[in-house]
Amino acid sequence: MTLPSRRILFLLPILLFAGVAAYFLLRLGEDRDPSQIPSALIDRPVPEFSLPGMTATDGGLTHADVMRAGNEGKVTIVNFFASWCLPCRAEHPLLSELAQHPKVALYGILYKDEPAAAADWLKELGNPYAAIGNDAKGRTGIDFGISGVPESFIIDRAGHIRYRQWGPLDQPTIDKTIMPLLDELTK
Repeated sequence: MTLPSRRILFLLPILLFAGVAAYFLLRLGEDRDPSQIPSALIDRPVPEFSLPGMTATDGGLTHADVMRAGNEGKVTIVNFFASWCLPCRAEHPLLSELAQHPKVALYGILYKDEPAAAADWLKELGNPYAAIGNDAKGRTGIDFGISGVPESFIIDRAGHIRYRQWGPLDQPTIDKTIMPLLDELTK
């Protein structure tokens, strides 16, 4: 091997490392919120699902319910919650306010929780949901791509997911993101 080719072989790992380091530095500087987990379902149809109710007398929640709300001119909010979830308790009053919006249908999905505990929890805090489905095994949560509770999805009148809220709703998020989106979707 000649001397110039040895130098290139010696410099190759250093150049490769420098290239990878530059890539990661550029990615760190991007204008994005690392607390927001992107969803592959944005602008896609809501997943098909059919869930039983919390009790034998509840009707449950299905994909058809979401589509029916859209046909009635309403935007749907699907909220995954559990009675053991403290952030769910914190966002509950805000969900109750959103449920009063005339163009919103709010549905709940009880995620991996005991129906009796959830019934007591809703009795204490009030039930803002038009219907609740029981996702005891978490399969529907997997289909929606949730990473935990609470998570909420805004679904337009055509049945497409338009927004995903990872974590609890708070007033600034409702004021700056949710309400403008609801206004846009209900025009």
